[in-house]
Amino acid sequence: MAFTLYSLLQASLLIVNAVAVLHEERFLRHVGWGSDQGIGGFGEEPGIKAQLTNLIRSIRTVMRGEGTIFYIIIIMITIIIA
Repeated sequence: MAFTLYSLLQASLLIVNAVAVLHEERFLRHVGWGSDQGIGGFGEEPGIKAQLTNLIRSIRTVMRGEGTIFYIIIIMITIIIA
């Protein structure tokens, strides 16, 4: 298997999908990454944990609708190539 731009796109889409399916109550809260754990004071810079939690929440929000379109395109290309 060659390392191509298509395989890089497919791998990144799978990683983003893995982040998008993380459920907050079932998984993230048990590891200490829930939405209520990373709250800082006023004027303080958020820590790395709060930034990663916000990134996961943002990925989940964006990939709800647009992710389906990307998945369909990747599946169709895979079917056509194979």
